[in-house]
Amino acid sequence: MKLGARLYSWNAFGGDVCGGLIASLVAFPYGLAMATAMGLPPVLGVFTSILTAPICVLLGRNAVLIGGTSSVTIPFIAVAVRQQGIGGAAKVSIVAAVLMLVFSFLRLGRYVAWVPKPVMAGFSCGIGGMMVTTQLPTILGLTGKNPTTFDTVYAAGAALFHPMHLPLSALVCALIVMLVASVCARISHRSPALLVGIVVSVGILGLLHWQPKEIGFLSSSLPPFIGFSWMPSDVYTVLPAAFGLAFVTGVNLLVTSRVVEHFRGRHQAMKKSDADRELGAYAIANMVSGVFAAPMSVGIPARSLANVQCGGTTRMSNLIHAGFLLLFLTGGATLIAHTPLAALAGATAWMGLRLMEWSTWRRLPRMRKTDALGFLTTALLTIFSNAVMAVGVGCSFYVISHFVPKVQNWWHSLAVPSAPAGHAAE
Repeated sequence: MKLGARLYSWNAFGGDVCGGLIASLVAFPYGLAMATAMGLPPVLGVFTSILTAPICVLLGRNAVLIGGTSSVTIPFIAVAVRQQGIGGAAKVSIVAAVLMLVFSFLRLGRYVAWVPKPVMAGFSCGIGGMMVTTQLPTILGLTGKNPTTFDTVYAAGAALFHPMHLPLSALVCALIVMLVASVCARISHRSPALLVGIVVSVGILGLLHWQPKEIGFLSSSLPPFIGFSWMPSDVYTVLPAAFGLAFVTGVNLLVTSRVVEHFRGRHQAMKKSDADRELGAYAIANMVSGVFAAPMSVGIPARSLANVQCGGTTRMSNLIHAGFLLLFLTGGATLIAHTPLAALAGATAWMGLRLMEWSTWRRLPRMRKTDALGFLTTALLTIFSNAVMAVGVGCSFYVISHFVPKVQNWWHSLAVPSAPAGHAAE
């Protein structure tokens, strides 16, 4: 078989199937949770991936980047739902998608390629830390509604000091997934490590007759689109929110795309046109999802890295990921309903640990101060604050280091008067 200009082998197809399957297993509960947090019907968080994947496959540039509902869009969508309902959220998403297309036409996406490598490494590390911390409530049985990262880390530390109170079935399930996946990855980097880990954990828990919390059954019907009408007041209510949503979505998309390439070992800078085209592809895809009131699609590190880790190498893996999601919502709903949440949490945490840039941490004492500050600041702010702000602050150290010497030289030239002409002749 041929895919594009390259020969597409059965081996590559097998990797794409494994990668797409694991990515869909990660995406399914995550999409439900994100849509619920936005105040939307949970199934819309899954339909975002199903609706946008074919368009991103046809028009996008990063073959293994898989998009879906992201936490970075929650503040904008949730406010729109509270103020104007699902129709209002659809308006904000559609306008944001149009603005993303404008950004693409203006060729603004290419400027993300200017982000320094230490900042990219810090963002990668921060995303990995987020992937671990967000799964701690499921693995350790922590309670509390939408806790902050600080609250989660504090509660996790307190729970580990009282291990007798931890839910043993969930903790063991997650640890088995992580251990088996690590062994499989060490044996062969192309093995479906996470899939094997999940299957083994489910089998062992079945033998022990342990029953951790499962995903549960979900209706596969798409809620009816409520619709909306445009009003003059939308200039003040919809446009600002849509601009912020477009900016956050675009930056996260392009930075995540670079992180995924970095994880694959491809450290060269992307082509300028590639970044602009990726932005335009997701803009068009989000227009389609917005018509159905589904949330914006953003490049998701967890499922993209799961795809790569389990052998996904081509665009087919993205289509297969969307196909499995559709299968889960229809014929496979009963099977996926019995998948332990702790198994998926362990898979996500394992991928997060692999994304923590351990080699950069070891080099930290030998790095330039600017590089070290950029890396550490970006990593910590990504985990505990805002990803876009984290990249901005990390880049600011390089801007300062570039302009401060110039300002110092200019100030020195003003402070030291030039020699008179007569003395110069001497």
